[in-house]
Amino acid sequence: MVRFTALILAYFFLVLAIVGMFFPGLPTVPFLLLTAWFAARGSGRLHSWLYAHPHLGKLLIDWERQGAVSRTSKVTAVLMLIASWIVMYLRLDNAWWVAGVAVLFVAIATFLVIYNIVA
Repeated sequence: MVRFTALILAYFFLVLAIVGMFFPGLPTVPFLLLTAWFAARGSGRLHSWLYAHPHLGKLLIDWERQGAVSRTSKVTAVLMLIASWIVMYLRLDNAWWVAGVAVLFVAIATFLVIYNIVA
């Protein structure tokens, strides 16, 4: 039962990680780390597939080696945050919503930049 639950959670977090690749407000790496952790307990096959995957595996290996996401991934994430905010600014009429998202995106970008310097 524990193994089955771990497998279900691994796939759940994998879906969230994949969705996070396309929506900058949703993080990818934390969900991917949870996927790897649950996959290690629920399915050796899924765990091996994650690490062998050309894109997802690189993120996991970077995290294991450096304790951080690669600089290229962080730059890409910040650029995606900026692009997403510009699209929202142009498409949404609610100034409070746009301002709130701006604050959130600035906080995420600041974390990425500061953590990039430290890591």
